[in-house]
Amino acid sequence: MISFITALAVLLLGFLLYGRLTEKVFGPDDRVTPAVSQNDGVDFVPVKTWKAVLIQLLNIAGTGPIFGALMGACFGPVVFLWIVFGAILGGAVHDYMVGMISERNSGASIAELSGKYLGKPALYIMRAFSILLLLLTGTVFVTSPAELIASLTPDALSRGFWIVVIIVYYLLATLMPIDKIIGRFYPVFGVVLIIMAVSIAGGMLFLPEYSIPEISLEDLHPKNLPIWPFMFVTVACGAISGFHATQSPVMSKCITTEKDGRKVFYGAMIIESVIALVWAAAGVAFYGGTELLNEALTNNGQSGTVYEICKNMLGGVGGVLAIIGVVVCPITSGDTAFRSARLILAEWTGLKQKVIKNRLILTIPMLAVSAVLTQLDFNVLWRYFSWSNQTLAMISLWVATSYLLKKAKRPFYSLLTALPASFMSAVSLTYILMAGEGFGLSAKIAYPVGIAFAVLLFVLYLYMLQKHMKNGIPQEKV
Repeated sequence: MISFITALAVLLLGFLLYGRLTEKVFGPDDRVTPAVSQNDGVDFVPVKTWKAVLIQLLNIAGTGPIFGALMGACFGPVVFLWIVFGAILGGAVHDYMVGMISERNSGASIAELSGKYLGKPALYIMRAFSILLLLLTGTVFVTSPAELIASLTPDALSRGFWIVVIIVYYLLATLMPIDKIIGRFYPVFGVVLIIMAVSIAGGMLFLPEYSIPEISLEDLHPKNLPIWPFMFVTVACGAISGFHATQSPVMSKCITTEKDGRKVFYGAMIIESVIALVWAAAGVAFYGGTELLNEALTNNGQSGTVYEICKNMLGGVGGVLAIIGVVVCPITSGDTAFRSARLILAEWTGLKQKVIKNRLILTIPMLAVSAVLTQLDFNVLWRYFSWSNQTLAMISLWVATSYLLKKAKRPFYSLLTALPASFMSAVSLTYILMAGEGFGLSAKIAYPVGIAFAVLLFVLYLYMLQKHMKNGIPQEKV
């Protein structure tokens, strides 16, 4: 219990201290934001700060900090360390930088930002990679709520029926102006997600039958999966997530002042990590160990496990919260995933999105592809989503590093993003080399190759840093 409470306190301090440092490195000012200068009534719409925080939380969260945290908890309480420090030093920095750099570039997507700061090849790679990730994300967040709703409704209303219903909703939410559905309902659902986490935390802390384990570095995974790199990929959204790089530009089009960026982007990620920490602790505390937790996830699925924890820990109210959380929250991330994909395709094709016909042209084919992908196994989808998620986080951090090298007050400020970028480079390559859905190589090969890759990228970064500092390259006008 002491470890859990300490971890919560460290996350709060991270927002107050490291978040302020991150803000100082970027240097927000009083310029007019795209929400005001480019207001089109569809995607560029001014949103109040408190609403922007809750919408950003729903956009990036869904069931990511719940499902990922539960699967990450199978490694044991060591996962607490990754959730806390991964979020403060990596995930929240990642979300803030992408959101603010996008805002400085008229709300541009991570694909466009990659092209501008890493070169044309990166633009084309990231367009394809981002759309693929968003399709996987949207599909993951179709299947999980559909399965739970189907289990709670008459047999005639099957999983397939609810998939169709959710996809139809996605069509409407992706097409409509952001303030019509997302701006009105997401703040409410954001509060529900927070209440759900607070209730579970209260159950663990005050009900005597539950005991939260203390942090240890021991690998307790029942299937003997190594912590490095599998835990760092499995937790995904609860610590650092490339999916967020596709979502922050959605709200970069809506904030009315740059000085709200720390609350909206850094703050929402810290809230998500608090939720992830709660669920990681709840998984082990409720089942009494990683073996039973892993067994529950295998037999009941992620949605069923969440429902079982809420129902038993909180009673009837918990069951209602679980249904709302596990059904509504993933849907609210799924529709913004498709919305982000539409915006990337719009940048690519040049189709103006104020015209609904153009929105339909881009949206309908994406939803058709997602409908086909729903026939794949959820666990397989999640593994590919998790890896592509962390790989996109790696690339996004290198984009931010390039930006800071060119535009920060001091080029060495770019270390703020270069260090987590190097770390995630090692995680991403090592995972795909070792994973069964990747190359299936042994740790003896994957570990040194992954580390060498990260070292190489960091050395290249140091060369660029030295070049900027030695030659006194003038800072670009921002």
